[in-house]
Amino acid sequence: MKVKTYRKTATIKAEQFDEVKWQSVYNDLHNPEEWDFEARKLGIDHYHGYFIIPSHEGDMKVHDGDWIATGINGEHWPIADDVFRKTYAELPVIPKVWADTIEEYKANHYRLDEIFTEWSWNYDEQELIARAWLDGYQVEEDK
Repeated sequence: MKVKTYRKTATIKAEQFDEVKWQSVYNDLHNPEEWDFEARKLGIDHYHGYFIIPSHEGDMKVHDGDWIATGINGEHWPIADDVFRKTYAELPVIPKVWADTIEEYKANHYRLDEIFTEWSWNYDEQELIARAWLDGYQVEEDK
């Protein structure tokens, strides 16, 4: 049997878990409905002094510094910080004009290399545009 190499292709949203912050939220919200509303944002719950994420595989304990990932179907799961940093990279942040150009080229079925012949890019910009084209991107916020 030949071993093949794979890469992850799904984009996730993630927030680093701050146990002190969430313990404070838990202690300050005396109303269970308020706690449920706030905790649902990250998919966490509080059980016997621990923070957990309920899942189909069972309750998963969340530790301070873990990342709480949200998948494409809204599901949540914890990822240890060291594993997260080895596995995921933040999507590049690009100006809106670059994002509009990428979307226009993709919509008109242009090839990636054609974007480089139309505009004058330096090497770092080319690498950033290629990453954004392939993996997705975040649009730079207006200043």
